[in-house]
Amino acid sequence: MVSLRPNGVYTKAQLQKELETLATCGMFERVDLEGKTNPDGSIKVTISFLESTWQSAEKFRCINVGLMPQTKPVEMDPDMTDKEKLDFFISQEKDYRRRIDRARPCLLPTPIYRDVMKMLSDQGKVTARSLQKIRDTVQKWYHDEGYACAQVVNFGNLNTKEVVCEVVEGDITQLLIQFQDKLGNVVEGNTQFPVVWRELPKQLRVGHVFNIEAGKQALRNINSLGLFSNIEVNPRPDEKSEGGIIVEIKLKELDQKSAEVSTEWSIVPGRQGHPTLASIQPGGTVSFEHRNIKGLNRSFLGSVTTSNFFNPQDDLAFKFEYVHPYIDGVYSPKNRTFRTSCFNSRKLSPVFTGGPGLDEVPPIWVDRSGVKANITENLTRQSKLTYGLVVEEITTRDESSHIAIAGQRVLPNGGISADGPPTTLSDTGIDRVAFLQANITRDNTKFVNGAIVGDRNVFQVDQGLGIGSKNPLFNRHQLTLTRFLQLKNVEEGAGKPPPPVLVLHGHYGGCVGDLPSYDAFTLGGPYSVRGYNMGELGAARSILELAAELRIPIKNTHAYIFAEHGNDLGTSKDLKGNPTEVYRRMGQGSSYGAGVKLGLVRAEYAVDHNSGTGAIFFRFGERF
Repeated sequence: MVSLRPNGVYTKAQLQKELETLATCGMFERVDLEGKTNPDGSIKVTISFLESTWQSAEKFRCINVGLMPQTKPVEMDPDMTDKEKLDFFISQEKDYRRRIDRARPCLLPTPIYRDVMKMLSDQGKVTARSLQKIRDTVQKWYHDEGYACAQVVNFGNLNTKEVVCEVVEGDITQLLIQFQDKLGNVVEGNTQFPVVWRELPKQLRVGHVFNIEAGKQALRNINSLGLFSNIEVNPRPDEKSEGGIIVEIKLKELDQKSAEVSTEWSIVPGRQGHPTLASIQPGGTVSFEHRNIKGLNRSFLGSVTTSNFFNPQDDLAFKFEYVHPYIDGVYSPKNRTFRTSCFNSRKLSPVFTGGPGLDEVPPIWVDRSGVKANITENLTRQSKLTYGLVVEEITTRDESSHIAIAGQRVLPNGGISADGPPTTLSDTGIDRVAFLQANITRDNTKFVNGAIVGDRNVFQVDQGLGIGSKNPLFNRHQLTLTRFLQLKNVEEGAGKPPPPVLVLHGHYGGCVGDLPSYDAFTLGGPYSVRGYNMGELGAARSILELAAELRIPIKNTHAYIFAEHGNDLGTSKDLKGNPTEVYRRMGQGSSYGAGVKLGLVRAEYAVDHNSGTGAIFFRFGERF
């Protein structure tokens, strides 16, 4: 309680004020301050106390006196008679009793009450030091629980059998949302207030006690909107309401419109091994975004990609998407978002891939163009459901961009035979199909000092409607289960080491009904069974993948060991043309290895268990 510090410089007025503060705090019957000059000119200050004591207490009560006028001591007239003094004390006691009755109960839990009562019973008489311990205990609980604005302001009823602890908990009296420009000046924002308001947790609303964790949650929720470059959540005292807190939310909006152009040139070995451009023709991507339309977080975005800007029709890929959140209204508690997009993409099919020992298989490219519309609904904070309709045209092409109706093989004489498995359901190289798609995701993962722990489950169903080439009817379904098991409890906080984590992963995919080769499930690759190329193990109607990975933290990153297995469950032969057999693939395989995470890159050594050989791989992103 003493604010004076050794080697400090103080004036006589400051020392007098310190003495008055200690004498009027109610904890001491007498306080003396004595100063003595040392030979070196400094002053030795001695403060002596006579501690106040009160009768022992049998009860303890904690009340929230926030937003109530703070009691001020009333001086008793020294000329009062004994009867007047008695009436004065009775009046004071009644006033304080009414104050207690008007006050709200505090948030203090029962275990803390028990701890305080034990302190009082062990101490016997109530003393200034015991009250100090009670204050520290109560305030420590509030601050540990995130109630950063809470403080003990007074102790009452000290001459009775009950000690009353008065706490100002930090009640929120006002919530202000401000938009700022890049210089920090308050401006009128484009975003409508309800868009921000609905992201605030209830604990941050007027009438609740300010909690720093609720502030952090609000910061994360608002940041997830993707509308702001800077977000601040700041509490400050309410000067008009004693003990109240005003929560200010300051937001700087991102530019509504943005565009980006990226170009690339391919470099290949030239004469004498010197690098040279594969072509002077540049490729790249043009992307744009118009966000927060009408201030309701609606957006329109698109991208166009080609390997030749001078002649883009050869391999033009594009995607245009419109996102419309709050389709039930911005004030509705539901949080459903409508998305619609049109697309045109080209990808290399992993179905037409050779197995070990087979010469290179001529690639088959799959072009998809169409439209997609879906609705995403948040069932809980951890679960979301997406359902919608997909209508698309699929075209299969060879490496010369000609339509390919079947897979190709390299003959012993070097020629190419196009008598492989059919590439489409219609046997024409072009399929049209419409189907319903639903996906439910439950994600309970979190970060512990940078390491992800928890569990994540994903279930997806595609249901054919019998509309399109050869009236396809099918049910394609997938289930993915991933567990991130924390193997050791660690102290959480900035700079603290992450725990070791065991990852267990399982993926099942299956299809009933019509199944063209381009939608078959494939085995092998960095996100299937590591150590193999994409589709190197096989293509089938049903597959099962199992994986385990042990992550060990090392300085600023982690190393890991893993083992994986993939199996076609004997269903490769049920796929039209049996690409697995035609291209001499095993239909199953395992791998194991070790790696280290280097920023965004995974550097790993994986052993192909089928051949017993290993190789080093560099991959971007996460496996799970």
